[in-house]
Amino acid sequence: MRLFIGLGNPGAQYARNRHNIGFMALDQIASDHGFAPWRKKFSGQMTEGRLGNNKVLLLKPETFMNRSGQSVGEAMRFYKLEPQDIVVFHDELDLAPGKVRVKSGGGHAGHNGLRSIHAHIGDTYDRVRLGIGHPGRKEMVANYVLSDFAKAEGEMLDDVLRGLSDGAAELADGDGGRFMNAVAQRTSPPRSSKTPKAQPAKPKPPTDPEPDQRSALEKLMSRFK
Repeated sequence: MRLFIGLGNPGAQYARNRHNIGFMALDQIASDHGFAPWRKKFSGQMTEGRLGNNKVLLLKPETFMNRSGQSVGEAMRFYKLEPQDIVVFHDELDLAPGKVRVKSGGGHAGHNGLRSIHAHIGDTYDRVRLGIGHPGRKEMVANYVLSDFAKAEGEMLDDVLRGLSDGAAELADGDGGRFMNAVAQRTSPPRSSKTPKAQPAKPKPPTDPEPDQRSALEKLMSRFK
C-alpha cells in the first residue's frame, strides 16, 4: 500500500494558489483513475483506489500547511506504514514553473509543510517537487505562494497535472524514471523527426532564341572579325 500526500491549504480562497498544487495533483489523480469519493479522515480529506497493481490512499491534510505532519502521522500510524511508503506532492520555489522532479529523503528547504512532516515522521519519505518558480526576492515569497496561478499559466498547469496522473501507477510502483517519462510526454512532447524532403528544382522551360535582326552586310562582316 502507498500513501500519496498532497500539500495545500483548505478553503475555496486557496484552491488555485500556487501553494496548493499538491492538492490539485491528487484531485487530478483521483478523478482520472476512478477513486472513491473523498471523505473526512485523519484531519483531512482522504480517498482510496488502485493504481496499477497497488492499493493507494490519497490524503489532503486540512490542518493548514504548517501543521500537515499531524495528519500524515495519524494516517501512517493507523495503516502501519513506513516513511518509505509515503510520497508527498508539494510546490517548489527552486524549480521553474512546469518543471517536475522526484526526490527521496533530504531536507525541507524551509517549506513549512515539509518541515511539519519531518517533525512527525522523519525525512526518509519520497517527494514530487512541483515547480512554481521564485518571485525574485525573499520578502515576496509569502504573497507569491498564496497567489493564484496566472491565466497565462493555465495550459502549463494542465499539462503538468495530467502528466502526474499519467505516471501515477509507475510512481506507486516506485519507478521514478518511468513516472518522469510520463510527465515529460505531457510537458515536453518529442518533436517529430520527420522533416519534409526538399523538392528538386524544376528545370526552366526552353526559350526560343531571339530573332537575328542584323542586315545581310552586318552578318557577313561578323564572320571576318
